[in-house]
Amino acid sequence: MTQSLEQFKKLKLEWEEKVRGNKIRPVKFTTVSGEPVDMLYTPESTAQMNFETDLGFPGEFPYTRGIHATMYRGKLWTMRQFAGFGTPEDSNSRYHYLLENGQTGLSVAFDLPTLMGRDADDPLSEGEVGVCGVSVSSLADMEILFKGIPLDKVSTSMTINAPAAMLLAFYIVVAEKQGVKPSQLRGTIQNDILKEYIAQKEWIYPPEPSMRIITDMFGYTVKEMPKWNPISVSGYHIREAGSTASQELAFTLADGFAYVEAGMAAGLNVDEFVPQISFFFNSHIDFFEEIAKYRAARRIWARRMKEKYGAKNPRTLALRFHTQTAGCSLTAQQPENNIVRTAYQALAAVLGGTQSLHTNSMDETLALPSEKAVTIALRTQQILAYETGVANTIDPLAGSYFIESMTNRLEAEAESYFVKIESLGGVIPAIEQGFFQREIAEAAYRYQQELDRKEKIIVGVNEFVQEDEQLSIPILEISKEVETKQRTRVAEVKTGRSEADAKKAISNLLAAARDGSNLMPELINATRAYVTIGEMCDTLKEVFGVYEEPVVF
Repeated sequence: MTQSLEQFKKLKLEWEEKVRGNKIRPVKFTTVSGEPVDMLYTPESTAQMNFETDLGFPGEFPYTRGIHATMYRGKLWTMRQFAGFGTPEDSNSRYHYLLENGQTGLSVAFDLPTLMGRDADDPLSEGEVGVCGVSVSSLADMEILFKGIPLDKVSTSMTINAPAAMLLAFYIVVAEKQGVKPSQLRGTIQNDILKEYIAQKEWIYPPEPSMRIITDMFGYTVKEMPKWNPISVSGYHIREAGSTASQELAFTLADGFAYVEAGMAAGLNVDEFVPQISFFFNSHIDFFEEIAKYRAARRIWARRMKEKYGAKNPRTLALRFHTQTAGCSLTAQQPENNIVRTAYQALAAVLGGTQSLHTNSMDETLALPSEKAVTIALRTQQILAYETGVANTIDPLAGSYFIESMTNRLEAEAESYFVKIESLGGVIPAIEQGFFQREIAEAAYRYQQELDRKEKIIVGVNEFVQEDEQLSIPILEISKEVETKQRTRVAEVKTGRSEADAKKAISNLLAAARDGSNLMPELINATRAYVTIGEMCDTLKEVFGVYEEPVVF
């Protein structure tokens, strides 16, 4: 570069003067998050960047360009399709289908009763059993769910939070029955309760005991399950609730820092348990903003781990993340358009360096995906991986004036949020004061106003609408028989187990909750005795209580 920065400034001003009278479309040139986008980016936009400290090389601090030295030239991202519906038999059949069609990891969706720690026969479960995911009430269901799937050969992700410890116990015992040790298991359980209070609202216990359960899981997995991620800190649901990209980035990483501090306070070594923390981000529709978000996340995490928490293990510094394309961007109108949206969002995730990816199906805004729709979604990933050439080189957009400028902006906005959160006393006090909830609500409201004014366009929704549109794709329907079958199975489990063993296991779990012992061994023992998820959760409620969200205005 022979020109000086001052010369570039002069040249840009001269160019802007030349084009001042040119036609400009009467639209709002901002990202989907509402951030202004300049007409042109030049070397001036990245003048303060230092290659070594801000970019570096893949697999090296600050990991802006990726956490692995060879990235996708060494290994492609794991292709996961979020799947689960109806009975465990129904979902088991879908898992076998996906694995046979080239999926490289399982990702389990649970129904609402399971997510809330309730059995299928709970009165509050009525009408929801198997509807939005698979129904799992006990070890008996989990055994069927993974029948014929060798758990030492497959990586499994489970999307569940408040009762995550119970589902992990179920998974461990299913593997045990297959002859697979906990140390052989690979995968992730979401287990991110802080984002539940912030965005998704599926909690059971108050924040403090919930954090105790999570640190118990950290302590257990560090010793017994070194290949397992006991938490996936999730920005996905924060974004789905209406946040901006910078809010998703900041709030997710702030939650991550809170888990790190909780683990350290429980006596765990930062360089032992943090490498097992993974992340989960949304890939929204604003292509370049999403790529910049992932790059900024890696850099922020690496710097904070090194500078604040004193981490020395390179694996502690390297932020690993899964990505799912944006469910909130899918439309019921013209649902085939969702295939295109998903493809671009998947491309952003890959260019941003994701470690695993779920591509949404075109029909997911209407129902759980049909077999055809989920196959198209999986093929989208395979076309990206094997036909487009995007996996041939690492971080191909590095050095782009636009991308680097946006990466820097997102990092700065996140840092500003960290200061605000710390001024409120940290993540949990900020949750209790409604800070995150208000920020997200205001962002969602601003975006909806832009849609209402047509400052932002969603094809088929507020523009390019087809009158008298007829739904033309098949929809998966869940039979009412699912609930009947699952209720019957719960009853059969309770009558078929040793009641003495179940009562003893429940008593031991209650004692561990009271005396501060690690809960995981007792949850595993209770699982072996076929104690149900509802019974385990109700036992802990006796000690921990239940959470009620404060009213926020």
